[in-house]
Amino acid sequence: MKKIIIVGAIALAGLSAQAKDIVDTAVAAGSFKTLAAALQAAGLVETLKGKGPFTVFAPSEEPFTKVPKADLDALLKDKAKLTAVLTQHVVAGQVLSTDIQAGKVKTVQGPALTIATTGGVTADAAKVTAVDMLADNGAVHVIDTVLIPK
Repeated sequence: MKKIIIVGAIALAGLSAQAKDIVDTAVAAGSFKTLAAALQAAGLVETLKGKGPFTVFAPSEEPFTKVPKADLDALLKDKAKLTAVLTQHVVAGQVLSTDIQAGKVKTVQGPALTIATTGGVTADAAKVTAVDMLADNGAVHVIDTVLIPK
């Protein structure tokens, strides 16, 4: 896997490291309720509670409000499509902000995310807004957009 380097690292204040798995860490943060519900609906909770390591580019609540309600409701009812969308946000291995560099990073869904570091870090169309929420099985980076594979 490529090393990734963040230019102008963004700190995620108030969250301490290594006490919980990725799912518990995200739930404890309080800003991933829709993501947690989607992981449950897709049957991915146990996977992301597993050994890993994983890196999740996690949309917080606001990005889900940008998805039309009818589309989001339909997505939550279509387990196959929901799984494809959610796994597009997951990279195998723990990728910390100090590891991020521009280039392609393969997701567990298959297609690669295009990481850019000019003017901040982006993963495809999503801007990384906070980094390095550490869990005992990986890391979470907060993004401002739900990534929908084409």
